Amino acid sequence: MLLNPSPMKTIKLFAIVLLIISSFIKLQSQTTEFPFQNSKLTMEERINDLVSRLTLKEKSTLMLYNSPAIDRLNIKEYNWWNECLHGIARAGKATVFPQTIGLAATFDPELAFRVATAISDEARAKYNAAIKKDNRTQYMGLSFWTPNINIFRDPRWGRGQETYGEDPLLTSRMGVAFVKGLQGSDSHYLKVAACAKHFAVHSGPEKTRHTFNAIPEERDFRETYLPAFKALSDAGVEAVMCAYNRLYDQPCCGSSPLLSDILRKEWGFKGHIVTDCWALDDIWLRHKVVPTQAEAAAMAAKAGVNLNCGYIYKFLPEAVEKGLITEKDVDNAIKPMLRTRFKLGLFDPDALNPYSKLDESLVNCEKHQAIAYEVAAKSVVLLKNNNVLPLNTKTLKHLYVTGPMAAEINALLGNYNGFSGSMATILEGIIQDVDAGTVVNYNIGCILDNKEKFHGYWEADGADATVVVLGISRLFEGEDGDAMLNDNGGDRVSLSLPENQLTLLKKIREAAPKKPIIAVITGGSAIELKAVLDIADAVLFAWYPGEKGGNAVADIIFGKQNPSGKLPLTFYASEKDLPDFDNYAMKGRTYRYFEGKAQFPFGFGLSYTQFEYSQLLAKITNPKKTDSIAISLTVKNSGNYDGDEVVQLYAAKEISKISHPLKTLIGFQRISLKKGESTNIVIKIPASLLAYWDVKDKQYKIEKGDYRIEAGSSSEDIRVKTKVSFSN
Repeated sequence: MLLNPSPMKTIKLFAIVLLIISSFIKLQSQTTEFPFQNSKLTMEERINDLVSRLTLKEKSTLMLYNSPAIDRLNIKEYNWWNECLHGIARAGKATVFPQTIGLAATFDPELAFRVATAISDEARAKYNAAIKKDNRTQYMGLSFWTPNINIFRDPRWGRGQETYGEDPLLTSRMGVAFVKGLQGSDSHYLKVAACAKHFAVHSGPEKTRHTFNAIPEERDFRETYLPAFKALSDAGVEAVMCAYNRLYDQPCCGSSPLLSDILRKEWGFKGHIVTDCWALDDIWLRHKVVPTQAEAAAMAAKAGVNLNCGYIYKFLPEAVEKGLITEKDVDNAIKPMLRTRFKLGLFDPDALNPYSKLDESLVNCEKHQAIAYEVAAKSVVLLKNNNVLPLNTKTLKHLYVTGPMAAEINALLGNYNGFSGSMATILEGIIQDVDAGTVVNYNIGCILDNKEKFHGYWEADGADATVVVLGISRLFEGEDGDAMLNDNGGDRVSLSLPENQLTLLKKIREAAPKKPIIAVITGGSAIELKAVLDIADAVLFAWYPGEKGGNAVADIIFGKQNPSGKLPLTFYASEKDLPDFDNYAMKGRTYRYFEGKAQFPFGFGLSYTQFEYSQLLAKITNPKKTDSIAISLTVKNSGNYDGDEVVQLYAAKEISKISHPLKTLIGFQRISLKKGESTNIVIKIPASLLAYWDVKDKQYKIEKGDYRIEAGSSSEDIRVKTKVSFSN
């Protein structure tokens, strides 16, 4: 104890006391100046108090995505627009995970949860860092318009890469896991606000999305297009984004049957509804269902839209003045959006929010880079292997690497991406894996948009093996306006590879007729690969594998990883096998309804090892209620490598009075087995997955009779079968 402190120490002690007192006063003023700032009140009390203090004009501006500050109420400006499909997008440094379709190829919801948890950690860290410098610009907020859970019904859709594929169950499970990882587990605060998009029946064509009218059959609507949205609503997703297109003649962002009757009333959705960007312009300008902007604003607000990405809600005061909508309607519309801001902690002191402590050391940290690598390694799909893979680095003397995607960073990214500063192209991954005694030559081979120039293909003859990296990138497919080498709004007209890439591959084979060729294909969708399969000895499909994609692909080529990815969509032999792109009927689409011969079926993916299936049993756990089915089976790794297998369960109605899918995925589980190891798997399946939509009675029903239960390594590679019967 200091009995006689020095004057300098006394001054310092006094300064510390003043700082503590001023901080306490500031905290008190932040929470008690207005009741809505008092965190001890209930959420509804705070929302109602805030709404009562807002003018009609202020309400309308707060319902815009670029919400301005309201200084008199100490409300800071906030920009709602943010993206994180596979990492924080468009906001500088962030971990770049594989594109969503690649994550889907892992068939691993637990991994999706870890990816989303890492993303939300980085989101909060970046937000906290931005607020310290008073940076409240677009892409620095906490509301993320992710995930995209539209069904990838047609592989020509340029934005299909953003989805979890063509199956409702896979999309539901991966999407729910992602939402839970994003939103966090705190009982009071959201880490970030996730958003399910685009509601509903939205999957191209991109060029006509602002005028298109989707008219699916009612059963397709209920059995294919809605289940994932229902699953995410049930899981508590904070927001839903309505789509550009019309559905059954009504603009999705102005449809009371869609937003009010189904989403709010039938499903009990409690979050907020946001428009796709400038979708309300479509209502009056392109769909032309109303003649003015004020009427478009009124139509959307009355249908249930709470937040406008665009400017049309500036016309809400005019709509009230003209009697198109009441101010009470506006009050009801603004409340769900304000609730989200409260749940994010935007009106509370940082000291109350556990996520305010996350700092920028988390951004692209080693842990998150490791997860990005894990996803890439588990997502790569081995389509063909004539026993040339894995390559042996101990005996390899000379490797030739070529192809326009080998050193191309766009081949890693996909769309809606960030950048990390630690990207590894496939060429770089290969270089890192081989030792100093191995020659590795590289030549681009051909240029993306040039059909006449080819170079270096003759080097293949002097190498022990050639790795040729082909495919497409976000320059070829994506959102309307983004794909710079695409004249079709980002959608693909053909499923084929660019012609010059196939020419390069043929030239390599002609130059080295007896040398192994390993083809690596990048892309976000199904690609017709007949010519590649005819020429190459091994084919790997790498998707857009993110910042560690090059390392993962190389490790698979050299046997450090065993490929285990599975296709989350059907690879068709040709676009000629598909119905018209703008036909939203599911007949002839996806493994559930396509009756032709697929190039590669849904769920397909080879391994360096083999797996045996046996002892499949299926039992209805409560025959009177028929609420679930318990399915068990044994899987053994009978090959020579440790490896992962994705066990897939399918069901089909044996004899039916109504139409059913050919088969449908009802369960799946990724397992890891050492060579020679076996395991028994038990999976409980909700019986509701076997239900169909009764158009007459407007409800889901399970048809009586026998159902075939199948287990296998893909939708066509079925190893064991059994039956269950429903008598109720």
